Amino acid sequence: MSEAYKTAERQGTGPSGATGVDRFFRITERGSTFGREIRGGFATFFTMAYILVLNPLILGGAKDKFGEQLDPVQLTTATALVAAVMTIIMGVGGNLPLALAAGLGLNAVVAFQLAPLMSWDDAMGLIVLEGLLICVLVVTGLREAVMHAIPQQLKQAISVGIGLFIALIGFVDAGFVTRIPDAANTTVPVQLGSTGTLAGWPMLVFCVGVLLTVGLLARKVRGAILVSIVTMTVVALVVNAVADVETWGLTTPEWPDKIVDAPDFGLLGQFSLFGAFGQVGVVTVVLLVFTLILSDFFDTMGTVVGVSAEAGLLDEDGKVPGLGKVLLIDGAAAVAGGAASASSATSYIESAAGVGEGARTGFANLVTGSLFGLALFLTPLLTIVPLQAAAPALVAVGFLMMTQVKHIEWDRYEIAIPAFLTIVVMPFTYSITNGIGAGFLAYVLIKTVLGRAKEVHWLLWGTSALFLVYFAIDPIEQLLGV
Repeated sequence: MSEAYKTAERQGTGPSGATGVDRFFRITERGSTFGREIRGGFATFFTMAYILVLNPLILGGAKDKFGEQLDPVQLTTATALVAAVMTIIMGVGGNLPLALAAGLGLNAVVAFQLAPLMSWDDAMGLIVLEGLLICVLVVTGLREAVMHAIPQQLKQAISVGIGLFIALIGFVDAGFVTRIPDAANTTVPVQLGSTGTLAGWPMLVFCVGVLLTVGLLARKVRGAILVSIVTMTVVALVVNAVADVETWGLTTPEWPDKIVDAPDFGLLGQFSLFGAFGQVGVVTVVLLVFTLILSDFFDTMGTVVGVSAEAGLLDEDGKVPGLGKVLLIDGAAAVAGGAASASSATSYIESAAGVGEGARTGFANLVTGSLFGLALFLTPLLTIVPLQAAAPALVAVGFLMMTQVKHIEWDRYEIAIPAFLTIVVMPFTYSITNGIGAGFLAYVLIKTVLGRAKEVHWLLWGTSALFLVYFAIDPIEQLLGV
């Protein structure tokens, strides 16, 4: 923390001679400059702009219960709009260099867990409901109760499981892993490629993309994921022009007739707040919303603390200044994401890239948000990216989330077994909810068997009871004749 910042904190005012914008964002107080804030804003955008490609691919590639799909162009517009607006609001209201956009992992829950059970409108309504509940938790101070209910290592296991799930989605979307047709009469459910081997130009693009992405990450290249997506998209464009490619899947890499186009806001407001209750029932809705809150709420806490610590903004007690306001804005971002059909928006750990460039205030968010706003008019250019060029990013993000596995004490069975079940059940059942439920139930059971049931928070007991009903819903319905 700079001397100017410490002095200003004692005096309660900004340094003399500072401009109005400087004083509002406390740029000089925090030892920063306009130049550093601008560079930081650009760095953050270029390290997280991949979401403009991945979010439409993840959501646009899934079908709801009625076989409907969301339009990729409209999804790109919604993703850019929510990121632009909420990032700027966080900058002005929270004064932290913390950008927001549709959360990876959260959009996977929407696409592969919620949508198959209900309509898209109902699924996005649950996202809005989740965001509203997070806001209530923040306002009432219940966030501490929820935070303390879940053991830290179980939270980390949830992130690891989501990471593996995202990586699996990447492999499947690219065609690297495919389901073996039932007609094959084999007990092996999946295979390499479509025939047990890797074949075709699109698969080569994916494999090279994975190698490029991990190589850039290993070299700690800033914006590695975005660089890989852009590079492999260019390669895919060339390949598609010179080679005879039968199919690329969802998106064919062809240069559009125009690069700039007016945004399509067709998805805004397309949500039903309570429609899901009629589709899947109260118990399932409660469990799904709780899963969303867990994924969103705890990821945000870790991101906010991590970025603030990196920027040297934590106070003497290690607390984030204005944390309640920051969390409230993050909850509002979830509401905005659902209302725009862009999935839940949340704080991005990639904001640390901006901090690395010198950003210390919310002014950097004005730059990042403005760049997302500019992207609203470039949707034709952003929708030429094939799955094979973007899917390596999912594998890379899966790896990054997987690194948290090192914090789990694997020699303590009381936490290791629940963590293991949480991690493996998610990708193996293609369900984040199932993984969290398995982990919670195992944790409560093992603590009880060891005679330490009193160590389990009552909120965890209640949630586990809901998960028990969730897993046993079929025999319960038969028993009740429902």
